[in-house]
Amino acid sequence: MPTWHYSYKVRDESKIAKGVGFDIPVSVKDMREVAAVVKGMKLEEAKKLLENVINMKEAIPVKRYKGKTGHRHGLAGKYKWPIGRYPVKAARYLLKLLEHVEANAENKDLDKEKLVIRHIGVHKGMTLKRWMPRAFGRATPKYRRTTHVEVIVEEVGKK
Repeated sequence: MPTWHYSYKVRDESKIAKGVGFDIPVSVKDMREVAAVVKGMKLEEAKKLLENVINMKEAIPVKRYKGKTGHRHGLAGKYKWPIGRYPVKAARYLLKLLEHVEANAENKDLDKEKLVIRHIGVHKGMTLKRWMPRAFGRATPKYRRTTHVEVIVEEVGKK
């Protein structure tokens, strides 16, 4: 079994809380776009944003994987980028992971109003290959891609 480490090194472990999700059944491309928006936000703001995405009230700007994607109302004013989507599945899994990280922070006696997302990493997970039968005895591959996500939040502010 291979060993796994966080891709972000922290000097003071007492001020941070970590969380990781393995083999999340979401596209890496979708999760990457959501993570790019959430990085650097306060934890409560990020949770509100993800709830709005799940309810289709607020779009996520799509900057890298944007081929023929339409503009969404309100994105250009907030993010200076009009192209966006509503990645509901990715937002749902990331919201669940942020709730787990918040519980880890409470367990370490950190103030949850002062938590800021310092690092969020999205990595390609395992790909399951299946075969779909087609006409005339042929078969085409059907891929199920997964994603690994790691989140590190830090308590900021003066005490």
